Amino acid sequence: MSHSTQIVTIVRRAVALNDFPGAERLLRCYRDSKGITPESLEALSWLARGAFAAHRFAKAVGYAQSVHRLAVRRLQNAELESSPCLSAALGASIEVLGQSKAQRGCRSEAIRFLKRELAEYGATLIGTRIRKNLNLLTMESQAAPELEILDWLGPKPPALLELRGQPVLVFFWAHYCDDSRTLGRVLARIQEEFGRGGLALIGPTRCYGYLDERRRKPVLRRREMQRIQQVLRQYYSLLSGMPVSISARNFEVYGVSTTPTLVLVDRKGLVSFYHPGKLPYRELAYSVRKLLLT
Repeated sequence: MSHSTQIVTIVRRAVALNDFPGAERLLRCYRDSKGITPESLEALSWLARGAFAAHRFAKAVGYAQSVHRLAVRRLQNAELESSPCLSAALGASIEVLGQSKAQRGCRSEAIRFLKRELAEYGATLIGTRIRKNLNLLTMESQAAPELEILDWLGPKPPALLELRGQPVLVFFWAHYCDDSRTLGRVLARIQEEFGRGGLALIGPTRCYGYLDERRRKPVLRRREMQRIQQVLRQYYSLLSGMPVSISARNFEVYGVSTTPTLVLVDRKGLVSFYHPGKLPYRELAYSVRKLLLT
């Protein structure tokens, strides 16, 4: 691991321990030696994320504004796609700034900000991440976007329009994602408890071009499809009847930059719940039960 890469790791560790002064000292020492690099910006973005998670919103905004300003300045002489660290830093700064505005009661301002950023960076690597944050603020009570169904595993997925009149749980997952596998066991319980009550389950996924998210060694689509089938058999056997559509477009439209992501669609075809990340059985069951009773 290079010294530049190490700064992100050690700052993340300090933030995880809630040691923000220590993380700042580490980052200052690095900058004194190396200057402002994409790695230092990603490390600073972890301070922003950590402060936001700790509900220290003013601090989070300060960190995120610094990341955003410095990242945009750096983009005058570089492409966003050329640096994963720069992409991660800018994406995180936009996420923290948008969600902080919403947390402080400025929801309309947050939506306007995220729409501006989406217009600017929607076609880049961080476009899906920005859309996720916009969806968190706008998608509920809106019509659920139709899923693209060109390729699938298992039964052919029905169109959401065909399922109008019954509630639908859409489970976005990735073949390499441990959190998706954990949630798969939760969904097995949900399906057993609520399937007979009319709840439909669809599990969209996509090809990423690699098998391991950490190494990201390119592979052929045929090889990745084999891995997806293997993962389905090994980890999702209790969801054997789940239709699995395979499309990157579905992930873009629903803003799925975090797996798993759950979307509940009511009988009228409106989104009633949008949640990126893991979710305990009790919380998901509450939302499903509430949906079934309406």
